[in-house]
Amino acid sequence: MNFETYFKISYGLYIVTTQSGNKKGGYIANTLFQVTATPPQFAISCNKDNYTTDLIKESGVFGFSVLSEKASPALIGNFGYKSGRDFDKFAGVNYFTGKTGSPIVTDSSVAWFECKVTQSYEVGTHVMFIGEVIDNGSTEEKVKSLTYNYYREVLKGYSPKNAPTYIEKGHIEGLITDQKEIMDVWQCQLCHYEYEEEKGDPISGIAPGTSFLDLPDDWTCPICGAGKTLFEKE
Repeated sequence: MNFETYFKISYGLYIVTTQSGNKKGGYIANTLFQVTATPPQFAISCNKDNYTTDLIKESGVFGFSVLSEKASPALIGNFGYKSGRDFDKFAGVNYFTGKTGSPIVTDSSVAWFECKVTQSYEVGTHVMFIGEVIDNGSTEEKVKSLTYNYYREVLKGYSPKNAPTYIEKGHIEGLITDQKEIMDVWQCQLCHYEYEEEKGDPISGIAPGTSFLDLPDDWTCPICGAGKTLFEKE
């Protein structure tokens, strides 16, 4: 099977959120799309192991924020690679409570929507929720929306393990080009971000040509926040 073809499909990148009682949940999603115009409805696909999935089942509502190309790597790391069961993803994050009660994240976003669940379907490892739009709005209109392609090609990020688009590390390594194989590359073992010494880390202000071993001890993965000890040389 040619796994590279999966990366040709276009996606956006979003933060899906909900609240049930006093419990908030949220995660990074790229599988989200509009399914009807009248009434306007969106579908999301949530892994059954996600904390947020259970909360959406309980609350019957969800919101989502459309991330921008300038999205904070720390924000993506918090919502994409940590669990809300033992980590407060909303601490230090700007959000407001929408009409449905969902916490709507405004940081690093260009627009937001909130929906009431109308249907749900069991689809293997995931649950697909379809929700009718209750309210929406814009935040940063002059900034481009973050696409999955930009996330992969520019930010060097990969899908979290619970994402519908996740591909196992072994298959991803099989896509590395001959040119990349001869470069000094260090890979994050949590999110698969690759630090290329030739390019440095422009997100964190690390100049091109900086050896991984010369990075500051407090340098962390710009995607998921992992420390240097969780990187391995490829």
